[in-house]
Amino acid sequence: MAETTVDKAASPWRGLPAGIWALGFVSMLMDVSSEMIHALLPVYLTVGLGASALAVGVIEGIAEATAAITKVFSGALSDRIGRRKELAAIGYGLAALTKPVFPLAPSIGWVVTARFIDRVGKGIRGAPRDALVADLAPEGRRGAAFGLRQSLDTVGAFLGPLLAIVLMWAFANDFQSVFWVAVIPAFMALGLILFAVKEPARPAGLRKVRNPLSRAELRLLGGMYWAVVAVATVFTLARFSEAFLILRAEEVGLSLMLVPLVLVGMNAVYALSAWPAGVLSDRMSRPTMLMAGLGLLIAADLVLALAPGFIGLSMGIALWGLHMGVTQGLLSALVAEAVPAELRGTAYGMFNLITGGALLLASVIAGGLWQGLGSEATFLAGAAFAVIAALGLIPLRHKLA
Repeated sequence: MAETTVDKAASPWRGLPAGIWALGFVSMLMDVSSEMIHALLPVYLTVGLGASALAVGVIEGIAEATAAITKVFSGALSDRIGRRKELAAIGYGLAALTKPVFPLAPSIGWVVTARFIDRVGKGIRGAPRDALVADLAPEGRRGAAFGLRQSLDTVGAFLGPLLAIVLMWAFANDFQSVFWVAVIPAFMALGLILFAVKEPARPAGLRKVRNPLSRAELRLLGGMYWAVVAVATVFTLARFSEAFLILRAEEVGLSLMLVPLVLVGMNAVYALSAWPAGVLSDRMSRPTMLMAGLGLLIAADLVLALAPGFIGLSMGIALWGLHMGVTQGLLSALVAEAVPAELRGTAYGMFNLITGGALLLASVIAGGLWQGLGSEATFLAGAAFAVIAALGLIPLRHKLA
């Protein structure tokens, strides 16, 4: 896609196209809708529809695995057809259309089907949307672009559960009424991507890709891309599921009613830090920023493992959110700059598949350590993986700068 060069001395808060802002608000609105439902769904399934805890786990596992696999093919398809917006809009459209099913569902089967289609929608939109952000971002502003999108997305991640809590109180624990309210921001997100996001024209000289997932095309992603993927994979092994933050909060004595505030607090720090961190990454060494993010993760793990009580928990959660803000948009920017423009969709799809698998493995390892040796061993193991990722990053620093 066409590149636009922007003076790095310009204001870091300007110079981003309207399309990137629109995509950020699309992500935010859909996350508000999804998290309003997902924050209540496990309880709704078990209490409202009589599902077992095992059934909830199977439903969530299948849903997330489906999303990860779908991202690979949607990203590759966006490279083959040379367009991103249509696929992203289809993904958001599927997610919006499933939202009314949740309040109307008469049985577990309907909820499972809706959850499955919702995650297919997430998979379809993920890689093309990230590639579209990279295509729209001016040269020298990719860190800021991904940071802004990630920040707005994360605002939705903590507003959604907060709204769910307030609405459950307002509607006297009526799940269906809360789920109907969640339909509104989902369709607002769909309207926004359809009418406010314009895809940039494809340059005439850009190579056409017939089979993005062929061995020859995957080789063209380049050694630096696979190095970024390798570092991100080890990084992901160090930051297992945030569910373990909730377990740690419960362990130190936080009441069940207040436990959801753990994720609210973590996502608030994440949202506040992601955009400034992205802007900063455009102005300094990105490997140095990534090293700083790894240092924050190591600190978070050590604090959560060793610091006692609510103070230690609060510090650990804040550090965890800060490391997410510093690193997640940065990794997306590194992927965009490591690969040819015509293969960005494929690159994001493979990146999400591999790191998603690493997150699943990390959570299994963390669960085993927690059960066998306790919470301290879990977080210390996370710190050890972060150290390994930092050591792997050292030889790549000059190439990624």
